[in-house]
Amino acid sequence: MKLSIITITYNAEKFLKRTIESILAQSNQDFEYIIIDGKSKDSTLEIAKTYGERVNLLVSESDKGLYDAMNKGLRLASGDFVWFMNAGDEINDSEVVATFMKALAETQADVFYGDTYFVEENSTIQGLRSEITPHRLPKNLKWQDMNLGMLVCHQAFIARKSIAPFYLENNLSADIDWEIECLKRAKKVQFLDTVVAKYLVGGISNKQLKRSLLDRYEVLKKHFGFFGVIMAHIQITIRGVKLILKKGGKYW
Repeated sequence: MKLSIITITYNAEKFLKRTIESILAQSNQDFEYIIIDGKSKDSTLEIAKTYGERVNLLVSESDKGLYDAMNKGLRLASGDFVWFMNAGDEINDSEVVATFMKALAETQADVFYGDTYFVEENSTIQGLRSEITPHRLPKNLKWQDMNLGMLVCHQAFIARKSIAPFYLENNLSADIDWEIECLKRAKKVQFLDTVVAKYLVGGISNKQLKRSLLDRYEVLKKHFGFFGVIMAHIQITIRGVKLILKKGGKYW
């Protein structure tokens, strides 16, 4: 079984090196590595080219945004499994790919997932996503568990390509929809009992929070229906208020 790791970049000169080096640090290098660049105007492309001996495919051309670029990566990937590790994010340690390969050999699952560290621009670790946010990580993940939002960070979610749909290109919560669709189609889902990734906080959904929340509503309504999404958002609101009160005014 072959794994494709895909990195999406655009004007990412500050962060791309940390992403690539976390991938090159893997003890198991039996994977395809693809970089999809949105025709960056800074030195992103030059940085990517310095790793040309290990990058199997480097594409730099204009696109219609993040999810258009991710769909391009999906189309070009030749692996049986796809894993997005976008610019700024990192594989947590050098043994994660080896851990995934071992679990795949043992289970032949369609989806693998684990936990994630939230990190700041200076690489300071804020903490585990499952501990500092309301998203508790279940050991037996089902698509129905996503009714209150994205339980698994996208960077810690590896899916069999044959079950992976294309992303909604005009929805900032397209990654939630993608994970739910993968889980719906998966015959077996496997928990990786390790920290899989480091997620650089402050992505596009955080910068456009209002639109992201509206887009999340549309995604959840698609999968859980109108009444389901209303009930879910009541629970999300109550949960959020409790967390803010507990943390003295902070959500995380």
